[in-house]
Amino acid sequence: MPSTPTLALIALGLILLIAFMVRVLRSLRRFARARTLVGDRVGDGVGMLKARSAALKVAFAQRRPKEQARTRANPAYDRRHGGDRRITNG
Repeated sequence: MPSTPTLALIALGLILLIAFMVRVLRSLRRFARARTLVGDRVGDGVGMLKARSAALKVAFAQRRPKEQARTRANPAYDRRHGGDRRITNG
């Protein structure tokens, strides 16, 4: 039968293709897991940097005299009306 070698080659090719695809999918899964871990760590680092930056801005604003505290670096500064949004008892 002349079709037997052809069918055997097709079957062998399909088996090799399936084995190759399984390896590729495993590698892609490992890569996705690593990408997620790196993204989480980078996101945590960025969040910490933002928090530290905000804390430094507040600390610097607290060290300034009151006359200089009405600047854009002050979180209580109202940019629309140019005034201080803090409620004072004075």
